[in-house]
Order: sequence, then C-alpha cells, then structure tokens
Amino acid sequence: MNEEQVLVTGGTGFIAQHCMIALLGAGYRVRTTVRTLAREDEVRSNLRTGGAEPEGRLTFVVADLGSDGGWSEAAAGCAYVLHGASPTPSGTYASDEEWIRPAVDGNLRVLRAAREAKVKRVVLTSAFGAIGVGHKPMKRPFNETDWSDLNGNVAPYQRSKTLSERAAWDFVAREGNGLELSAVNPVAVMGPVLGPDYSHSIRMIKNMMDGQPGNPKLNSCFVDVRDVADLHLRAMTEQAANGERFLATSGESLWMVQVAELLKRRMGKHGEKVSTRVLPNAFIRAAALTSMAMKGIVPLLGVNLNATGEKATRVLGWVPRSPEEAIVASAESLVRLGLVN
Repeated sequence: MNEEQVLVTGGTGFIAQHCMIALLGAGYRVRTTVRTLAREDEVRSNLRTGGAEPEGRLTFVVADLGSDGGWSEAAAGCAYVLHGASPTPSGTYASDEEWIRPAVDGNLRVLRAAREAKVKRVVLTSAFGAIGVGHKPMKRPFNETDWSDLNGNVAPYQRSKTLSERAAWDFVAREGNGLELSAVNPVAVMGPVLGPDYSHSIRMIKNMMDGQPGNPKLNSCFVDVRDVADLHLRAMTEQAANGERFLATSGESLWMVQVAELLKRRMGKHGEKVSTRVLPNAFIRAAALTSMAMKGIVPLLGVNLNATGEKATRVLGWVPRSPEEAIVASAESLVRLGLVN
C-alpha cells in the first residue's frame, strides 16, 4: 500500500469524491475537509456507492475556505493536495465581489497551508470557465493557452474561476518557495452520481429526463468525472505536469438538442419524457427578463464552445471515455438512485 497522504479539499463535492475513490483505489491515505462533520457519514456512504472501502485510510478535518482555521492541520503530513473546494456566496445569484473575493482568498489559504506543510504539489481544480468565456467566436477549439476574456460578457462564477486560478499561479511564482502547481480545467462534468448532491452539469440531464419543454441553443464539451479524477492523479505525480494546466474534455462539443437525442435513443422508457425540441433564442431572451438563470445563458446562445483535451493525452497519457458514454453513465446513475421523476 502507498503510505503517502493526500489532502482533498471540499469532500462533499462531486469531483472531490471521485478523486477520493481513485486515490483510495491507488492505495493512498486520504484526508478531506468538510465545513461540518455532520456530513461525514454521507461522504463515506457516497464513496462506498462508488466502490471504495475507505475504512481507516480516510480522515476528516473541519475547514472553511472563508477562514484560516483548520487549514494547517488539514495540510500537515500530506504529500499532495487536490484543491477542488469552492466557496458558495450568500444569495442565489450573488454580486461579482461575493463570488470573486472568497474564491481568490480560498485558493491562497490552501496554497499557504500547503507551502508551510512542505507539500510537494497542489493540483487545482479550475474550470473551462477560466478558459473559454468572453471571447469573440473562435475558429479553432479552445486550449490551455486561452484565458477567459474578462472584458467580455462573463458571469460572476466564471469570473471568479478565472481570477482565482490566476491568483494561484501568481502566488506560486512569487512566494511558493518550491511548491509545485498543476491545474485541471474540466468542461461539463458527467458520469456516475453517488448521491442526491451532484454537479450542476448533471442537473441538465435530470431536467431533460424529467420532461423540460425543450432545449436552448447551447453548446458544450463533456467529460466523465472518473476521467477527471484520473487526470487529477496524473497531474499530481507526473513530473511533466508541474507548472501546467490541462483541459479535461473528451471528443467534440455537442449542442443540447444532440444530448437530448442521445438520451432519447439510449435510455428506453426513462428517456420518454425527453424533448428534442430546440427553443428559439427569442424565447430564452424574453424569459431572461424575469429569470436570472435564463439571463446567465443568453451570452452563450449559439456560441460554439469546442475545446481539445489533446495536451493531457500527449503529455500525461490520459485516455478519457467518450462524451456519449459519460452522458449515459449520468442518466443511468440518476435512474439507479431514484433521482429522476
């Protein structure tokens, strides 16, 4: 067994839990942070759903990105940190500042604790939102050299992801004292749900299967959460990953109606409620006048967000599942856990 210990921040998160499953499967000891120990049993149950048997190789520490308490204890004795925890601003749709300040400060708290604990490397879970937003239409797929253009139309969450990732790179360059950093930037994350608390992207699949009336003209790339976890582990240990960012994405981007058609084709009776209608852009713009959720997607209507995972494959030997496999795995797990109507 590998006796190295890895800190995974934000243990209640969807990607974090799949990272823990991969780490435990590879023999590491895992420590994870939660805001309250009241959720420890839920996390352990989800890991067992995913096939892991944590037993004595998993420990919990209370730490919140909004304060310094707990972080030095969390990082102590850890060889690596996988930092995916993300602060949640107050209010459903908070101001830019309520998103950005906690995200930037949270990253710096974790990096300082890792530096003081002599951690070898931090792998930061960033996002496609730090790469592919705010740009004029692109003729080529997005790649790791791209950064979201904050002068464009960028939502507060994506702005926070961009500025917090930039702050992490700046910190390591200026005061990291040898601390290594890699970043993983996932697109829409699919794959097996472990419990009722799952990713925002998978809510889209649930809404389709529950019979939403149609599909906005939105485009996205997709990736399976198990492959995102695998990429985190490669970025953690491969020397070539130090100082690099990696897009976690598989295959070509899909329009939402293509996702709906896939679910209709593959999910049998569970796909019967899925609508393959495309909602007119004018309908979405009208709805955006009274709905903040709709307002957030207006800048993305009709925009091709294709991206490439070629770098992760070339540099780290990463071979992800197809988008279709990832999407169907999401749908099947929602059915299996009784989470669709």
